[in-house]
Amino acid sequence: MSADITIIGGGLAGSEAAWQAANAGARVRLFEMRPNVKTPVHQTGNLAELVCSNSLKSNLLTNAAGLLKEEMRRLNSLIVMAGDAASVPAGEALAVDRDLFAGHISHKLAGHPNVKIIREEVGWFDENAVHIIATGPLTSDALAQRIGQLTGQSQLFFYDAVAPTIDASTVDRDKVFTASRYDKGDAAYLNCPFTRDEYEAFYDALLHAELAPLHEHEAKTPYFEGCLPIEVLAARGPKTLAYGPMKPVGLTDPRTGRRPWAVVQLRQENRAATLYSMVGFQTRMKWGDQKRVFRLIPGLENAEFVRYGVIHRNTYIQSPQVLADTLQMRAHPNVFFAGQITGVEGYVESAATGILAGRNAARLVQGKSLLTLPDTTMLGALVAYVAHYDGKDFQPMNSNWGIVPPLPERVRDKKEKARLLAERGLADLARALV
Repeated sequence: MSADITIIGGGLAGSEAAWQAANAGARVRLFEMRPNVKTPVHQTGNLAELVCSNSLKSNLLTNAAGLLKEEMRRLNSLIVMAGDAASVPAGEALAVDRDLFAGHISHKLAGHPNVKIIREEVGWFDENAVHIIATGPLTSDALAQRIGQLTGQSQLFFYDAVAPTIDASTVDRDKVFTASRYDKGDAAYLNCPFTRDEYEAFYDALLHAELAPLHEHEAKTPYFEGCLPIEVLAARGPKTLAYGPMKPVGLTDPRTGRRPWAVVQLRQENRAATLYSMVGFQTRMKWGDQKRVFRLIPGLENAEFVRYGVIHRNTYIQSPQVLADTLQMRAHPNVFFAGQITGVEGYVESAATGILAGRNAARLVQGKSLLTLPDTTMLGALVAYVAHYDGKDFQPMNSNWGIVPPLPERVRDKKEKARLLAERGLADLARALV
């Protein structure tokens, strides 16, 4: 099949871009190097494999991520479609069975008549042909060099960490309790409750754990603030964890009738409920110390770790200097970028940019005007951030209410304010698509 559009990268953004462009009538070649070329964190050759959390965050429209997912549903998102089809209990969040999720996406794209999937690594591309670069946080060195040539600048790097996954059968159910915070949604989380003494012993062990070394040139590379390793958070002070990922607010231990001093939450990873991940416990501890330290958590004394936490490089470009709000390069308008490499952070955010890049690449080859979205939509606000951020230190951004324009009148109630922002965003999205 001769291609109108070449997409490099079969992750969330690349898969979504391929789906959108193909459904718009464009012929697509989708390059994905796995499984022929492996990465430090992927385990399969499936398209859109999730490597960190299995959560796509909140489904509630009063949450910024919930609004973004609803916008994506109205834009016929393959990623959200697959998420809904592969969902597992997670309270108000959309969490998925990883294998079902990636398998659904791989099957849909492999069966699309306008998509050809090519299992090869790409190290160079011609900027005069229409391309979407969606190589994500693990862009190969050769391709990063080519991107650097086109952008005329050094790439930026930060480090991202992954939380461990636990065999559910090895969790001591006599010590943990099942509940969602404030009893919202299904009681889908396993909660490991700490007394004050248990928390202090765990905190001390965490501070003294041995970390996987970074190379000399990596030592000054920053972490992404929204996904800090647990040991980095712990180093900020003894109360940081108790007020962060281990906060017990909204959780009551039914056996004591009281709120624990601190809690580690485990989230269901697959539909069979045989795997659970540690919420907020991404880490770069050495594997032996992960086993030793995390077995100090009440209920995990005999836990078996199916996958240990790991740390990996994340790559993104200086998008405000490079991209237009169509996700085209300003200097090379045949080249689009999508996903984490643009400077959005998160599964849903990455996939959402694939929607816009895929649709606009198809419009470009078909001679149509390109689509931009109002910044009152969550997707439009994310794209406006990466394309127009004017601060000194451009860092990756999640969906949040702070990036959308305020309402004309002040609303004090947070839920009502969020409801009105979501209502406005969905109405403006409908108008933009007419």
